[in-house]
Amino acid sequence: MADTRQRLIDGAIETIRTHGFTGTSARSIAATAGVNQALVFYHSGTVHDLLQAACLAATQARVAPFVERLDQITDLRQLLALGRTLHTEERAEGNVTVLAQMLASAQADPKLAEATAAALQLWINPVEHALTRLLADSPVAEVIDTAGLARAASAGFVGLELYEGVDPDGAHAALDALDRLAALIEVVDDLGPVARRALRSKLRRTTTNVR
Repeated sequence: MADTRQRLIDGAIETIRTHGFTGTSARSIAATAGVNQALVFYHSGTVHDLLQAACLAATQARVAPFVERLDQITDLRQLLALGRTLHTEERAEGNVTVLAQMLASAQADPKLAEATAAALQLWINPVEHALTRLLADSPVAEVIDTAGLARAASAGFVGLELYEGVDPDGAHAALDALDRLAALIEVVDDLGPVARRALRSKLRRTTTNVR
């Protein structure tokens, strides 16, 4: 029973990857999964429900090893390097195509949007925890909203994954810019105690003025 459901989930993801969202149906999913079409409805109720479940299950499977690698990094450059590696892996496995299809279809489908947002949150949460840990002792920690930064970073990488398909050089330049930003934060972290206090004071005033 569990094996059949997993085959359906895998089949749904592979069908989206191969045929796009418009080409994904109970028939095409069942053919990809190698099961009887009736089992799609028996296990999931509707194709829509199966796609929602597949979106979450596939993301959970990808996030688990990513979290283990996240726990081993010690600075922002390593975090960005891991992001680059993940970016390359996701494109190679065709997951960028699946993500693009899910995001596009979710624009007009509230339930699918909810499932897609929940799947993205699975990526965002560990990134937020990593940023909180890595920036804990930095002078910029007091003025950075790590939850917002994690969402911005995740959204940025999603955008870059799609953008690379039309402008690879531009996407690589954007990633290089993030590397330089990480280097800048490292320079800030290496400031002496007097300079760090002055920077904190300046950042507080600037943040207050912005608000």
